[in-house]
Amino acid sequence: MPSFRQRLLSASEASRSLLCVGLDPDPARMAIPDVAAFNRAIVDATCDLVCAYKPNLGFYEPFGSEGIVALEETVKYIRQRAPRAVVIGDAKRGDIGSTNARYAAALFETWGFDAATVNCYGGGEAIEPFLEYEDRGIFVWCRSSNPGADELQDLPVANEGGLPFYQVVAAHAREWDRRGNLALVVGATYPGELAAVRGICPAFPILVPALGAQGGEMAASVRAGVDADGRNAILSSSRSITYASRDPAGFADAARASAAALRDEINAVLEESGKGW
Repeated sequence: MPSFRQRLLSASEASRSLLCVGLDPDPARMAIPDVAAFNRAIVDATCDLVCAYKPNLGFYEPFGSEGIVALEETVKYIRQRAPRAVVIGDAKRGDIGSTNARYAAALFETWGFDAATVNCYGGGEAIEPFLEYEDRGIFVWCRSSNPGADELQDLPVANEGGLPFYQVVAAHAREWDRRGNLALVVGATYPGELAAVRGICPAFPILVPALGAQGGEMAASVRAGVDADGRNAILSSSRSITYASRDPAGFADAARASAAALRDEINAVLEESGKGW
Protein backbone atom coordinates (compact mmCIF):
# COMPACT_ATOMS: atom_id res chain seq x y z
CA MET A 1 0.00 0.00 0.00
CA PRO A 2 1.34 3.49 -0.83
CA SER A 3 2.48 5.55 2.12
CA PHE A 4 0.54 8.60 3.24
CA ARG A 5 3.18 10.91 1.78
CA GLN A 6 3.02 9.11 -1.56
CA ARG A 7 -0.77 9.41 -1.61
CA LEU A 8 -0.57 13.10 -0.78
CA LEU A 9 1.89 13.72 -3.60
CA SER A 10 -0.29 11.74 -6.02
CA ALA A 11 -3.36 13.72 -4.98
CA SER A 12 -1.53 17.02 -5.46
CA GLU A 13 -0.16 16.04 -8.86
CA ALA A 14 -3.52 14.71 -10.10
CA SER A 15 -5.25 18.03 -9.38
CA ARG A 16 -2.15 20.24 -9.88
CA SER A 17 -3.10 21.72 -6.57
CA LEU A 18 -1.94 22.19 -2.99
CA LEU A 19 -5.36 23.47 -1.97
CA CYS A 20 -7.46 21.86 0.77
CA VAL A 21 -11.07 22.78 1.44
CA GLY A 22 -12.15 22.77 5.06
CA LEU A 23 -15.69 21.48 5.54
CA ASP A 24 -16.87 23.27 8.69
CA PRO A 25 -20.69 23.47 8.68
CA ASP A 26 -22.07 26.50 10.51
CA PRO A 27 -25.90 26.76 10.59
CA ALA A 28 -25.67 30.55 10.79
CA ARG A 29 -23.76 30.76 7.50
CA MET A 30 -24.81 27.77 5.39
CA ALA A 31 -26.85 28.55 2.28
CA ILE A 32 -29.00 25.45 2.90
CA PRO A 33 -29.73 23.81 6.28
CA ASP A 34 -28.89 20.18 5.46
CA VAL A 35 -25.24 19.59 6.42
CA ALA A 36 -24.65 16.53 4.25
CA ALA A 37 -26.35 18.12 1.22
CA PHE A 38 -24.36 21.33 1.72
CA ASN A 39 -21.11 19.39 1.85
CA ARG A 40 -22.02 17.32 -1.21
CA ALA A 41 -22.58 20.50 -3.19
CA ILE A 42 -19.21 21.90 -2.10
CA VAL A 43 -17.44 18.65 -2.98
CA ASP A 44 -19.15 18.49 -6.39
CA ALA A 45 -18.06 22.06 -7.08
CA THR A 46 -14.42 21.65 -6.05
CA CYS A 47 -13.43 18.01 -6.49
CA ASP A 48 -11.13 18.68 -9.46
CA LEU A 49 -9.45 21.68 -7.81
CA VAL A 50 -8.11 20.28 -4.54
CA CYS A 51 -5.71 17.73 -3.11
CA ALA A 52 -7.54 17.34 0.20
CA TYR A 53 -10.68 17.93 2.24
CA LYS A 54 -10.60 18.66 5.96
CA PRO A 55 -13.78 18.18 8.00
CA ASN A 56 -13.33 19.71 11.45
CA LEU A 57 -15.10 17.44 13.93
CA GLY A 58 -15.86 20.38 16.21
CA PHE A 59 -18.38 21.62 13.64
CA TYR A 60 -20.23 18.29 13.51
CA GLU A 61 -20.40 17.32 17.17
CA PRO A 62 -22.78 20.17 18.17
CA PHE A 63 -25.42 18.56 15.92
CA GLY A 64 -25.26 15.42 18.07
CA SER A 65 -25.79 12.06 16.44
CA GLU A 66 -27.18 13.74 13.31
CA GLY A 67 -23.90 15.59 12.93
CA ILE A 68 -21.89 12.39 13.14
CA VAL A 69 -24.10 10.81 10.49
CA ALA A 70 -23.54 13.88 8.28
CA LEU A 71 -19.79 13.54 8.82
CA GLU A 72 -19.88 9.88 7.83
CA GLU A 73 -21.97 10.66 4.75
CA THR A 74 -19.55 13.44 3.81
CA VAL A 75 -16.49 11.19 3.99
CA LYS A 76 -18.28 8.53 1.96
CA TYR A 77 -19.25 11.07 -0.68
CA ILE A 78 -15.71 12.43 -0.97
CA ARG A 79 -14.52 8.87 -1.63
CA GLN A 80 -16.99 8.64 -4.51
CA ARG A 81 -16.45 12.06 -6.12
CA ALA A 82 -12.78 12.68 -5.34
CA PRO A 83 -11.19 9.27 -4.80
CA ARG A 84 -7.64 10.62 -5.02
CA ALA A 85 -8.20 13.37 -2.47
CA VAL A 86 -6.76 12.99 1.01
CA VAL A 87 -9.38 13.29 3.75
CA ILE A 88 -8.09 14.81 6.98
CA GLY A 89 -10.05 14.43 10.21
CA ASP A 90 -9.36 17.71 11.98
CA ALA A 91 -9.91 16.52 15.53
CA LYS A 92 -6.78 17.65 17.41
CA ARG A 93 -7.20 14.74 19.78
CA GLY A 94 -4.66 14.35 22.57
CA ASP A 95 -4.53 12.45 25.85
CA ILE A 96 -2.51 9.66 27.46
CA GLY A 97 -1.75 6.62 25.35
CA SER A 98 -4.67 4.39 26.32
CA THR A 99 -7.19 7.09 25.45
CA ASN A 100 -5.32 8.02 22.29
CA ALA A 101 -5.57 4.39 21.17
CA ARG A 102 -9.36 4.75 21.16
CA TYR A 103 -9.21 8.16 19.50
CA ALA A 104 -7.01 6.69 16.77
CA ALA A 105 -9.35 3.74 16.29
CA ALA A 106 -12.31 6.10 15.89
CA LEU A 107 -10.56 8.38 13.40
CA PHE A 108 -8.84 5.73 11.31
CA GLU A 109 -10.97 2.61 11.64
CA THR A 110 -14.50 3.84 12.31
CA TRP A 111 -14.46 6.98 10.14
CA GLY A 112 -11.65 5.95 7.82
CA PHE A 113 -9.76 9.23 7.62
CA ASP A 114 -6.48 9.24 5.68
CA ALA A 115 -4.97 11.54 8.28
CA ALA A 116 -5.81 13.25 11.55
CA THR A 117 -4.67 16.26 13.52
CA VAL A 118 -3.41 15.48 17.02
CA ASN A 119 -2.23 17.35 20.10
CA CYS A 120 1.17 16.20 21.38
CA TYR A 121 1.08 17.86 24.82
CA GLY A 122 1.45 14.39 26.37
CA GLY A 123 4.72 13.81 24.53
CA GLY A 124 5.87 11.37 21.88
CA GLU A 125 5.00 8.29 23.91
CA ALA A 126 1.39 9.44 24.23
CA ILE A 127 0.84 9.88 20.48
CA GLU A 128 2.39 6.51 19.63
CA PRO A 129 -1.06 4.86 19.17
CA PHE A 130 -1.67 7.24 16.26
CA LEU A 131 1.76 6.65 14.74
CA GLU A 132 1.20 2.89 14.75
CA TYR A 133 -1.18 3.39 11.82
CA GLU A 134 1.71 3.47 9.37
CA ASP A 135 -0.36 4.26 6.28
CA ARG A 136 -2.09 7.29 7.87
CA GLY A 137 -0.84 10.83 8.24
CA ILE A 138 -0.44 12.20 11.77
CA PHE A 139 -0.52 16.02 11.78
CA VAL A 140 0.89 17.30 15.07
CA TRP A 141 -0.45 20.70 16.08
CA CYS A 142 2.74 22.78 16.11
CA ARG A 143 2.00 26.52 15.69
CA SER A 144 -1.61 27.62 15.64
CA SER A 145 -3.17 30.47 13.68
CA ASN A 146 -4.94 32.32 16.49
CA PRO A 147 -3.69 35.74 17.71
CA GLY A 148 -2.94 34.46 21.22
CA ALA A 149 -0.78 31.55 20.10
CA ASP A 150 2.41 33.26 21.25
CA GLU A 151 1.30 33.18 24.90
CA LEU A 152 2.57 29.60 25.24
CA GLN A 153 3.87 28.49 21.86
CA ASP A 154 6.62 31.13 21.65
CA LEU A 155 7.92 30.60 25.19
CA PRO A 156 11.68 29.90 25.15
CA VAL A 157 12.67 26.44 26.37
CA ALA A 158 15.83 26.76 28.45
CA ASN A 159 17.10 23.19 28.11
CA GLU A 160 16.55 23.34 24.34
CA GLY A 161 18.91 26.26 23.77
CA GLY A 162 16.21 28.86 24.28
CA LEU A 163 14.25 27.79 21.20
CA PRO A 164 10.58 28.75 21.25
CA PHE A 165 8.33 25.91 22.27
CA TYR A 166 6.75 25.44 18.83
CA GLN A 167 10.19 24.89 17.30
CA VAL A 168 10.97 22.34 20.02
CA VAL A 169 7.76 20.54 19.06
CA ALA A 170 8.93 20.45 15.43
CA ALA A 171 12.36 19.14 16.40
CA HIS A 172 10.90 16.41 18.58
CA ALA A 173 8.42 15.48 15.86
CA ARG A 174 11.36 14.82 13.56
CA GLU A 175 12.71 12.38 16.15
CA TRP A 176 9.30 10.71 16.61
CA ASP A 177 8.92 10.11 12.87
CA ARG A 178 10.23 6.54 12.76
CA ARG A 179 7.59 5.34 10.27
CA GLY A 180 7.55 8.25 7.85
CA ASN A 181 3.94 9.20 8.60
CA LEU A 182 4.31 12.24 10.84
CA ALA A 183 3.41 15.75 9.68
CA LEU A 184 2.78 19.17 11.24
CA VAL A 185 0.16 21.92 11.47
CA VAL A 186 1.34 25.54 11.20
CA GLY A 187 -1.08 28.42 10.60
CA ALA A 188 -0.83 30.64 7.53
CA THR A 189 -1.12 33.73 9.72
CA TYR A 190 2.53 33.31 10.77
CA PRO A 191 4.67 32.75 7.63
CA GLY A 192 7.89 33.53 9.52
CA GLU A 193 7.20 30.77 12.01
CA LEU A 194 6.16 28.50 9.14
CA ALA A 195 9.53 29.07 7.47
CA ALA A 196 11.30 28.20 10.72
CA VAL A 197 9.37 24.94 11.02
CA ARG A 198 10.06 24.05 7.39
CA GLY A 199 13.76 24.56 8.09
CA ILE A 200 13.58 22.10 11.01
CA CYS A 201 11.52 19.52 9.10
CA PRO A 202 12.44 19.93 5.42
CA ALA A 203 10.67 16.78 4.20
CA PHE A 204 7.51 16.80 6.35
CA PRO A 205 4.05 17.46 4.97
CA ILE A 206 2.76 20.63 6.60
CA LEU A 207 -0.92 21.48 6.89
CA VAL A 208 -1.29 25.26 6.63
CA PRO A 209 -4.79 26.36 7.73
CA ALA A 210 -6.27 29.86 7.87
CA LEU A 211 -5.86 30.97 4.27
CA GLY A 212 -8.62 33.46 3.61
CA ALA A 213 -11.01 34.19 6.43
CA GLN A 214 -8.38 34.37 9.17
CA GLY A 215 -6.15 36.63 7.11
CA GLY A 216 -3.38 34.19 6.27
CA GLU A 217 -0.72 35.66 4.00
CA MET A 218 -1.09 33.43 0.94
CA ALA A 219 2.04 34.09 -1.11
CA ALA A 220 4.36 34.18 1.90
CA SER A 221 2.78 31.01 3.28
CA VAL A 222 3.24 29.16 -0.02
CA ARG A 223 6.90 30.11 -0.26
CA ALA A 224 7.54 29.25 3.39
CA GLY A 225 5.46 26.09 3.55
CA VAL A 226 6.48 24.06 0.52
CA ASP A 227 9.49 21.76 0.47
CA ALA A 228 12.48 22.10 -1.86
CA ASP A 229 10.41 20.71 -4.75
CA GLY A 230 7.41 22.93 -4.15
CA ARG A 231 5.30 20.16 -2.65
CA ASN A 232 4.35 18.70 0.77
CA ALA A 233 2.24 21.68 1.80
CA ILE A 234 -1.53 21.45 2.23
CA LEU A 235 -2.87 24.99 2.08
CA SER A 236 -6.31 25.00 3.64
CA SER A 237 -9.18 27.43 3.35
CA SER A 238 -12.63 26.92 4.83
CA ARG A 239 -14.95 29.89 5.21
CA SER A 240 -13.73 31.94 2.24
CA ILE A 241 -14.69 29.03 -0.04
CA THR A 242 -17.68 27.33 1.56
CA TYR A 243 -19.38 30.59 2.52
CA ALA A 244 -18.51 32.59 -0.60
CA SER A 245 -22.26 33.02 -1.12
CA ARG A 246 -25.45 32.44 0.88
CA ASP A 247 -27.61 32.14 -2.22
CA PRO A 248 -29.19 28.65 -2.12
CA ALA A 249 -29.15 28.53 -5.91
CA GLY A 250 -25.61 29.79 -6.40
CA PHE A 251 -23.47 29.00 -3.36
CA ALA A 252 -21.77 26.00 -4.98
CA ASP A 253 -20.79 28.02 -8.06
CA ALA A 254 -19.43 30.75 -5.80
CA ALA A 255 -17.45 28.16 -3.83
CA ARG A 256 -15.96 26.84 -7.05
CA ALA A 257 -14.97 30.30 -8.22
CA SER A 258 -13.32 31.06 -4.88
CA ALA A 259 -11.46 27.72 -4.81
CA ALA A 260 -10.30 28.07 -8.41
CA ALA A 261 -9.01 31.58 -7.78
CA LEU A 262 -7.10 30.49 -4.69
CA ARG A 263 -5.62 27.45 -6.42
CA ASP A 264 -4.51 29.65 -9.32
CA GLU A 265 -2.90 32.14 -6.92
CA ILE A 266 -1.00 29.34 -5.19
CA ASN A 267 0.15 27.89 -8.50
CA ALA A 268 1.29 31.32 -9.69
CA VAL A 269 3.57 31.56 -6.64
CA LEU A 270 4.94 28.08 -7.39
CA GLU A 271 5.61 29.09 -11.00
CA GLU A 272 7.38 32.27 -9.92
CA SER A 273 9.57 30.15 -7.63
CA GLY A 274 10.44 27.69 -10.41
CA LYS A 275 8.42 24.92 -8.68
CA GLY A 276 5.34 24.69 -10.88
CA TRP A 277 3.60 21.58 -12.07
